[in-house]
Amino acid sequence: MFKKIGLTSKISFALVAGALFGHFFPDWAVSLKFIGDMFLNLIKLIVVPLIFSTLVIGIAGTGDFKKLGKLGLKAIIFFEIATTIALFLGLVAAHLLQPGAGVTPMQASGSALAIADKHLSMLDFLVNIVPANIVAAMAKGDMLQIVVFSVLFGVAAAAVGRKSEPVMNLCNGVAEVMFKFTHFVMRLAPYGVFSFIAFTVGQNGIKMLLPLFKLVGSLYLSIAVFLILLVFLCSMIMRVNLFKLCRVLREAILLAFTTASSEAALPMTMERLEKIGIPKFIVSFVLPVGYSFNLCGSTLYCTLAAMFIAQVYQVDLTWQSQLFMCFMFALSSKGIAGVPGASIMIIAGTGAAFGLPLEGIALIMGVDRIMDMARTVCNLFGNAVATVYVAHWEKEISSAQLRVALDKKYLDNDM
Repeated sequence: MFKKIGLTSKISFALVAGALFGHFFPDWAVSLKFIGDMFLNLIKLIVVPLIFSTLVIGIAGTGDFKKLGKLGLKAIIFFEIATTIALFLGLVAAHLLQPGAGVTPMQASGSALAIADKHLSMLDFLVNIVPANIVAAMAKGDMLQIVVFSVLFGVAAAAVGRKSEPVMNLCNGVAEVMFKFTHFVMRLAPYGVFSFIAFTVGQNGIKMLLPLFKLVGSLYLSIAVFLILLVFLCSMIMRVNLFKLCRVLREAILLAFTTASSEAALPMTMERLEKIGIPKFIVSFVLPVGYSFNLCGSTLYCTLAAMFIAQVYQVDLTWQSQLFMCFMFALSSKGIAGVPGASIMIIAGTGAAFGLPLEGIALIMGVDRIMDMARTVCNLFGNAVATVYVAHWEKEISSAQLRVALDKKYLDNDM
């Protein structure tokens, strides 16, 4: 009977059960974190070979470098427009909702302050995207460096021609194996989700969340408004109801929400987008690049959290400073790691340059995990919409084809 239950239902049940377990048995719940960590490690084990193999196949298979350049340019244009909207929406939400008003400041711990020293300049960022050692980049999981190497490798493979066929066959084989590997790992998703949610509730507790509920609520509301606005605008332009994409990606969304990791849901998202007819070379190129350049949820959160700290400590930021801070967040968030809590480093590094007390980082760290879950879903779904939109923009899939594909019933056992 349990085997007949879909993956979505299993994950949803695990989410509720984990929250209840964490509330009633907090000590045991915290000790179960290792299960979630093991699950997340399995996912990370998949991501690097999957991204490399699919990118190489997609780029070398395209063979048209001019077309590839146009694809990249269109993707970057979409990413920057979406990111700009997210940044300013976070700024507007901070002014309208005033999440920091009435919150009592607290002192930061040493560990919270220790992360504030890491901040890359634009030149550092440009240098950092070119890997000096691809093995080291893969070991660190540096997605942007892996994408750059894979793109160059794919271009070189296409230029070599027939002699690269053994390499292309190998990449095809690796991609197929990793997708099957993903299917096996996803059977463990409910257990990983249960562990993550139980740990989060068990560690933070419900009472601790109450004073910061306004910040959490402001973020969730802002992200909901952003996603509705983004999907609505794209749907109007494409004349396709992209809200139906939620049903296609429901398991990936649940997985991203519960693990707070974009990487965890990446393989499933790629497969589902291909299932609705998005060409593999577009999915393999746009989606991984989006995980470095189009983290709308993270950039929205950075702006909102920085303004929250400013309101708590009554730091008066001029409009010019706020706009420049948004610009800095737009730059510094590029290539941010798709792992839980990575945005904290960006807020600490950029916020310090505008006189925001680092003690504020400790204040938001207690609920960062809860907020990380929402912004990870925003990152995932925003990049999925971008991939579909770019494919339509490139005329690789028509509005009529998308309507038919989105109306199909995709079951969990179809994965």
